[in-house]
Amino acid sequence: MEDKAQIQEAIKSQGEVVRKLKSEKASKEQGTRDYNPKQMAIREKVFNTIIRCFKRHGAETIDTPVFELKETLTGKYGEDSKLIYDLKDQGGELLSLRYDLTVPFARYLAMNKITNIKRYHIAKVYRRDNPAMTRGRYREFYQCDFDIAGQYDAMIPDAECLKIVHEILNELDLGDFRIKVNDRRILDGMFAVCGVPDDKFRTICSTVDKLDKMSWEDVKKEMVNEKGLSEEAADQIGEYVSMQGGMDLAERLLQDHKMSQSKQACAGLSDIKLLFKYLQLFHVTDKVVFDLSLARGLDYYTGVIYEAVLTQASAVSAANEAQNGANAEESVSVGSVAGGGRYDGLVGMFDPKGRRVPCVGVSIGIERIFSIMEQKAEASPEKVRTTEVQIMVASAQKNLLEERLQLISELWNAGIKAEVMYKKNPKLLSQLQYCEEAGIPLVAILGEQELKDGVVKLRVVATREEVDISRADLISEIKRRTEA
Repeated sequence: MEDKAQIQEAIKSQGEVVRKLKSEKASKEQGTRDYNPKQMAIREKVFNTIIRCFKRHGAETIDTPVFELKETLTGKYGEDSKLIYDLKDQGGELLSLRYDLTVPFARYLAMNKITNIKRYHIAKVYRRDNPAMTRGRYREFYQCDFDIAGQYDAMIPDAECLKIVHEILNELDLGDFRIKVNDRRILDGMFAVCGVPDDKFRTICSTVDKLDKMSWEDVKKEMVNEKGLSEEAADQIGEYVSMQGGMDLAERLLQDHKMSQSKQACAGLSDIKLLFKYLQLFHVTDKVVFDLSLARGLDYYTGVIYEAVLTQASAVSAANEAQNGANAEESVSVGSVAGGGRYDGLVGMFDPKGRRVPCVGVSIGIERIFSIMEQKAEASPEKVRTTEVQIMVASAQKNLLEERLQLISELWNAGIKAEVMYKKNPKLLSQLQYCEEAGIPLVAILGEQELKDGVVKLRVVATREEVDISRADLISEIKRRTEA
């Protein structure tokens, strides 16, 4: 009988492991994930930090449908268009899930004839990408966008977008970061003076965009062997895309024999100089670098482009390295955590009369940030609270359920976050242990003596200090102790 019971237990245990593995495998193949309360608490904290920053800069919020007409999204994303999820044709319009929040925003502006707005939008987007779960790359994920639409003087809104990225990454304390900036006009001018045919600009731009994932040798091979570019043109591009600097590099390139031949490139370089001037006033140039290899593959960019990358993913990377050795790099390699740029022509594509509304914006790579924050939480001895309960209403003796319910109702009505155990006669020890596990800071203990005296015994969970508080003063005392 004992052997039979052991075999059944082993089979049950094995079945649970198989079910878990199947669930994890299915989730990874789908490129989606479920979030437990601890992960959601971390996400909420990150969202609140980002929304506070957006509101500090005067943004209002909007929402748009999760799907758009297929024609709305077609032709806006270059080679990434193949990653758009098309919905099944059931007769009527052809629809696709949104790929980002920028194209729907431009469509929204055109449809509603809006010519200026400063807005943020936080919502899920969908991409048929190869998921890399540990790097925070999914097929369903959140984007947090901030955009300024309207006709304004050059580089002032653009500089504010970079300031916002700087503020958010500093506040989230993810580790050291760099914000790379470039300009589509500089790239197009560079391609022209290097001998790239006009009809190959966008496709070569998409290849240059892979420099953060591939070596120059592999990028050059793709340009020459797959895209049909001459070796000479590719080598000239190679010389430029290795350049990095600040305002000084923009000044140097304005004097460059080849680049100075392109009016487009000169306009872009002059704006980069102006951008750095404003960034100096915002005190963020220590993190910003003018990088000619930055391309951003999306077709709709027309001017300044930027991307924030972590240079030291977080303090947790060192701990992971010690634990995981060679695998540590995979666990913290998250790549870009924000990106954006200027797209002055996108709204005009949706306007029947082609009216242009200049726009500039930034998107925060929230899922990648979550990956790092979750790893930091795992490595930290500090417990993540998953509720905001301020006080537990407990009883020291039996038959006090009605008194507990009356008191908790008073607390809820006063706006205090409170909990009570769903048992008629819970043991006091069980109630106190629950508070310690859940991180609830205070306990209001009722007993027969306290009821006679018109007081409540208020216990501080961390120090175990207890003090009698009159019922009349209880609410103000709880607020005083928990709202500091």
